[in-house]
Amino acid sequence: MLGYLFAALIGLALGTLGGGGSILTVPVLVYVLGFDPKLAIAMSLPVVGTAALVGVVSHWRAGNVRLKTAALFGSVAMVGSYTGARASVLLTGRMQLVILGTVMLAAAVSMLRSAVRETAESGASAPAHPALMLAVGLGVGVLTGIIGIGGGFLIVPALVILGRVPMKAAVGTSLLVIALNSTSGYLGHLGREVVPWDFVVRFTAVAVVGILAGTALVRHISTRQLKRAFALLLVVIGVLILWQNRAQL
Repeated sequence: MLGYLFAALIGLALGTLGGGGSILTVPVLVYVLGFDPKLAIAMSLPVVGTAALVGVVSHWRAGNVRLKTAALFGSVAMVGSYTGARASVLLTGRMQLVILGTVMLAAAVSMLRSAVRETAESGASAPAHPALMLAVGLGVGVLTGIIGIGGGFLIVPALVILGRVPMKAAVGTSLLVIALNSTSGYLGHLGREVVPWDFVVRFTAVAVVGILAGTALVRHISTRQLKRAFALLLVVIGVLILWQNRAQL
């Protein structure tokens, strides 16, 4: 039941913030539900991808999805995600968790910074720095393949700052990129792990309920306060993961 509660939280964060929630999936699968790290990473990708795709529908109806931007950013991220997944065989499960813990702390910093500049939005439709944005997309993709994250905490700031996409559109566009990214990453892991699909389907269904609630609530809650609270949670979990795997440091 605790695992399903976290599944709902993952979906809620994806729906309200456009990212960040997916980074909790692997820790929940490993430390709450007891799955092997490598299996947990492979399992996390269909969960995150499906939940994000459901969230895209609501944001699409609200006009908050930039298809051209998602195609540009997502295509590069998909290449990185597949490559990272294939290369992950070179890393131990514990080393992947160390990378995940480090990325969680970086995500917390990113969320806190974005909460401070929440009011800065721009209506420009063309990327200001396309090469840099594509580099971020490639990096996000590689991390997705290696540690099973969606990367929304990096995608949203990149779209806002580098792509000049308004915050609400960045959230919706981020979800589409996450769905593409996660699909490519899972294909990179295909054949290496035996995924318990019956459990994955149930876990995903709960996450979907969470993301539907999040997309409905996003107009009525302060995302700034939510980001700060979620960033604190990421710090706590990230530090615990690094402590648990300190022998790899």
